[in-house]
Amino acid sequence: MDPNRLKGKNILITGAARGMGAANAESFAAQGANVCLGDLDGAAAQEMAETINAADNGKAIGVQMDVTKRADNAAAVAATVEAFGSINVGLFNAGLNKPRFFMDIDEDNWDMIMNVNTKAMWLGMQETARQMIKQGPMADHPYKLINVGSIASRKPLVDVTVYCTSKYGCLALTHCGALGLAEHNITVNGYAPGVVVTPLWEQLDKDLVDIGFKEREGQAYDDIVRDALQIKRVSYPKDITGTASFLASDDSDYMTGQMVHVDGGWCIQ
Repeated sequence: MDPNRLKGKNILITGAARGMGAANAESFAAQGANVCLGDLDGAAAQEMAETINAADNGKAIGVQMDVTKRADNAAAVAATVEAFGSINVGLFNAGLNKPRFFMDIDEDNWDMIMNVNTKAMWLGMQETARQMIKQGPMADHPYKLINVGSIASRKPLVDVTVYCTSKYGCLALTHCGALGLAEHNITVNGYAPGVVVTPLWEQLDKDLVDIGFKEREGQAYDDIVRDALQIKRVSYPKDITGTASFLASDDSDYMTGQMVHVDGGWCIQ
């Protein structure tokens, strides 16, 4: 890992206290970036920031934020700028899932998932881009917005209709954001994981048993590996951080409007 690859990058990550968000924060800092970790659990975000600072790589701060609120997104951007002087990259990672079969979806389930996965991404993109425009264009490189998508933005799945809808929305935000922000020298890209062993997936595994879609915990992992993945194992955050680092780095300067699949080959079926 190049300790200077992301040197000079000041990055806001949402949903950064655990899972992929935390893994990316640690990875970015190890490559020289300064990172603001935003999370609904502000204490956990601060604890993770302290862990990163103890490693003596890039600097980190933790802030409490509700990603579904515009004011909290604006405050997290402002905290990044106050701590590091500017913001160069926004990584919109916060997300959740709660499976339901199609006829069992209710408005609470719909609103919860759509608000966190899609509305919050739009708010984060907009508030981060607002600050980037205010800063003025960088001389040599574009600003970067990175959206965390999912295999569910390409593959309709019977048990997670609302999650699929929300992630199709993430894909649309990536495409439309790339068009709408190009004039400001801001690129918009994303990456789409499949099964990543994180707290979100561990809870989903339990929920699939609760709704009767799977008979035992762990079956969802086994079935997907057997039936869907060309690389015959589930992934871990370390399998994803390289792609996120590429999108945050200068190596991706000529990309925009792209959703890179890091899914073990699921999407080619």
